[in-house]
Amino acid sequence: MSSASGVTNGHGKEAALYEEQKSKIGKVKTELGQLSGKSALYCSDASIARYLIARNWDVRKATKMLKKTLKWRLEYKPDEIRWDDISDEAVTGKIYRADYFDKSGRSILVMRPGCQNTKDAKGQVKYLVYCMENAILNLPHDVLQGHYPERLGVAILYNAPKFFEPFWKMASPILERKTRNKVKFVYSDRPDTMKIIEDLFNMDELECAFGGKNPATFNINDYAVRMREDDKKMPSFWSPENSALASEPYLMSNQKPQESSSSGVKAEETEPEKREETDTAPEKRAESDTESEKEEETQTESSTVEQKSLPGEDTAPADKSGL
Repeated sequence: MSSASGVTNGHGKEAALYEEQKSKIGKVKTELGQLSGKSALYCSDASIARYLIARNWDVRKATKMLKKTLKWRLEYKPDEIRWDDISDEAVTGKIYRADYFDKSGRSILVMRPGCQNTKDAKGQVKYLVYCMENAILNLPHDVLQGHYPERLGVAILYNAPKFFEPFWKMASPILERKTRNKVKFVYSDRPDTMKIIEDLFNMDELECAFGGKNPATFNINDYAVRMREDDKKMPSFWSPENSALASEPYLMSNQKPQESSSSGVKAEETEPEKREETDTAPEKRAESDTESEKEEETQTESSTVEQKSLPGEDTAPADKSGL
């Protein structure tokens, strides 16, 4: 009887937590006010939840972050970037979306900093944004950081220089725990680490360059054809008729399909919209408004620096996977 009672209490607490989180999503919606067009499509319950998760369910901070994203999307127009706008950045395959998914059905972005071919930071960021938008576009409907919070499933650094892992261990404490835990080091000469990749990917699909069995390599001409086809889909994806995007519900982690991770030099995973870890930490109201503002600005700046450095030569030789 005690066991049954414990299960009941567990379900009760989970239900209460879910209702509390749904209530906070509603509060963010109220703070945002009446939205229209693409902004309304973007602010589904699942999307709002990602911002809340990124800010430890602090409604005020999440609302501020989301408002900044809506303003950025309105001005930067990431969904209107097309292949011909960024094709020069893609020539060497420094970032590309794989033509297969990981075992959780997530899009995979391969990032190869060693293939950097340009010096224009703005062009590099624009290409990265294009890749992120394209990866989201290609998520299956059932698995639907600055402006892309909670998208990364796992970042795998494949055959990174041996000096980098100790450096990472020293530097990583400045990141949030859940972000640190998504970074995995994999080495081709260490079977224990290779199991990480085997658990994430179908090895027959994964390229040989990342420990798989697929001999295929990046071909810019073939990739250009794929991207131009995807460009044709983007307008309808962001059209008012795409009710599935706007009505995407928020589900707690145990209500979603199991998700895997991504791979370092092999996969910049733009994690699926469902990678929503239900961090139950309470809102920290003890800090002053001034301190909160400083903390938010620091976190936002770090995200921007990361985006700019990803395509740069000073980036770790790895990729991520998982949207």
